[in-house]
Amino acid sequence: MLTVIVPGVESYDEAAERFVSSPEVTLELEHSLVSLSKWESLWEKPFLSMTAKTNEETLSYIELMCVTPNVPPEVFHRLPDDVLQQINRYLNAKMTATWFYDDPSKKSNREVLTAEVLYSWMVQFGIPIECDKWHLSRLLTLVRVRGEQMSPPKKMSSREILARNRRLNEERKAALNTTG
Repeated sequence: MLTVIVPGVESYDEAAERFVSSPEVTLELEHSLVSLSKWESLWEKPFLSMTAKTNEETLSYIELMCVTPNVPPEVFHRLPDDVLQQINRYLNAKMTATWFYDDPSKKSNREVLTAEVLYSWMVQFGIPIECDKWHLSRLLTLVRVRGEQMSPPKKMSSREILARNRRLNEERKAALNTTG
């Protein structure tokens, strides 16, 4: 969960001919499968796609991430740049110590990833439904871990073993600053 503070502002209401102040607001945001599901229900398109989001879609997602009750919608329209950057860092955070070896020869899966696909994987892999409130990156990592644990091990060819060993030796020589 991310907590951000949207500073208060003072503006002039021309109709009433007076200054109006909006108070500082503290928002608690949760980038989760729940938020993603709400966004996809509203916009009827996949959130996790390579297609760029409009400003309206982005603000809508931030609003749907908000777990703070009774936040006036205008608060989301006055998010300062530093808060937006903080939110962006949170959205892109890895949130786990797990890492994967990505085989460059392995073809990437082009399946469209939607909330329903993720919920299906959670059921298939026996992941408790309560995990849909986890940070989305962490949940995706868990799904990938379970998928790799459940798939049969892939045998490496002699060429792949030699290439991997060569790469590892080069990395170790570089790390230890030796010539071999």
